[in-house]
Parts: sequence; structure tokens; C-alpha cells
Amino acid sequence: MIYTVTFNPALDYILELDKLEIGKIQKSKTELILPGGKGINVSTVLTNLDISNVALGYKAGFVGEEIERLLKEMGVNTDFIKLENGNSRINVKISAEDETAINANGPSIGTDKILELLEKFKKLTKDDFLILSGSIPTSINDDIYEKICSIVKDQNVKIIVDATKNLLVQSLKYHPFLIKPNNEELGEIFGVDIHTKEDACIYGKKLKDMGAQNVLVSMGKIGAVLIDENYNEYFLKSPEGKRVNTVGSGDSMVAGFLAGYLKYNNYFDALKMGVSAGTASALSKFLATKEEIYKLFNNF
Repeated sequence: MIYTVTFNPALDYILELDKLEIGKIQKSKTELILPGGKGINVSTVLTNLDISNVALGYKAGFVGEEIERLLKEMGVNTDFIKLENGNSRINVKISAEDETAINANGPSIGTDKILELLEKFKKLTKDDFLILSGSIPTSINDDIYEKICSIVKDQNVKIIVDATKNLLVQSLKYHPFLIKPNNEELGEIFGVDIHTKEDACIYGKKLKDMGAQNVLVSMGKIGAVLIDENYNEYFLKSPEGKRVNTVGSGDSMVAGFLAGYLKYNNYFDALKMGVSAGTASALSKFLATKEEIYKLFNNF
């Protein structure tokens, strides 16, 4: 089974404007409310690709209940832990000439609830994948990914990490099956700018040297670079098209890569599926559907 983890899920309230004018009252052209959070996005795209998975995490208040209701309506399996106080987040995403987002903090998560989640990981086996993605609430110590990896590594669970600097680096000693920084995050780790696929290969290999089995670097419109377990290098350019909404495109790439790996059992097709899924989400108002992904995949 595949499990995703979202510590701080949200309802994403997406507003479309012709132009965002600060200090003025404006009317949106369209509005959309979707369940959000990086792990939830991965679960959604996996579900769209008919890959069974379970979304783990926390829910709080009426917002949390609505997040779970919408996910179940979309066919996503959930196993959230209920928090007694506060509300899950409502994030505002504004789509105009540029994309603007205001993300809420979310509820506080107590030690007892953290331990409750950690207990779930102890039941995973070598046949499972665990996807850790996104930031963590301020109420949780920043070594939480490291703790989770230490638990599941003894059970030979295949770990996938898509997170920023310290959360990602701390996981490397547990030899995750896959890590997926974007080019900016990769550059931040090493204090450099990553502008080309050659740069991504150089520094992606450094992350492999530090413990990752496979390194997937997403580079937006440029495409993606993969350094596989044998240090083989792959690069695919993103298909052309007008980017409509890039929120969730990196998460879609993770979902597509894993779906491709499970279906085709080779890294090139996994990368092709990952790039197809990431691009398909960027070209759509919503997260990519199976049809949208395979349309791009079959045209590579």
C-alpha cells in the first residue's frame, strides 16, 4: 500500500482575477474550493491514476471535516487523526497575472497526537511506500521526518521525501527510495543557483552521495532530471502549453513517477509519467486527471 502524510491539510480557496490590485475591493471571475496539502495532492493524483493509497494526517473542526468529505467524494481513502481544538487551514490562492497565496498556520498538534500518528507507521511493511511531503506546523519539532524514517526504515518501507532543506537532508541517512527537490530547493541546500540540467545533475549526485537512492529534480518549464540508483542520468523536457495553475504540479510529479515505476518497472518510463503528471496539472485548473496525464505521456 502507498501512504501519504499531510500534517497540515487545508481547504484551498482559489480565486481567479484578471489583475490583482492591492488596496481595492475586487470581484473574482471564478471561485473554487479544493482539499489541499502536498500529501493530499499526491494522494489525489494517485487515485486519479487508479493507484490505491491512503492519506494520513490530521483534521480539526468543521474545516477538517469538509476536507475529509471532499476527499472521500473524490475517491481518496483517508485515515486522519481528529484534533479536539482549532480548525484545519483555509488557504487563499489568487490566480491573476502572477500566482499569489496566503497560507494559514493551522491548529496546534499535541505530543499525544504525534505519538498516535507514529504508532500507525509501526504497522507498515516492506511492501509499502510512505510519502513524506511538505512543511510541518510550528507545533511539531523539525526532526519529525527523521523520526518517521527511523521507525519505518527498520521495516524496509520504501520512503519518498519531497520537502525543503533540513527536512529533506535529515532523511538522507535513512536512504530514501526517492527524494524530489525542485531546482530552487536543491540550490538552497548547497548555497548555489541551479539553472540548467547540468547543474541539477551535479548537485543531484551529491544528494545521492549523501544517501538518497534516486534523486528527481523538478525544474518547472525546463523539465526534470533523474539520477537513478546506479547514477544513470535522465532528462525530459516539459511538454509545451500554457501554464494555468502550478499549485500541486510538483506533487503530481511525485505521484506520476511512482505510478509509472509501479506500472512499467523502469526509471525512464517512471520519469516520463512523472513529467506528464506534473505538466498536466500545471496546464489545468485542477490536479491532473488520468486522461490528461496519458495524453501527454503517449505523445513523448
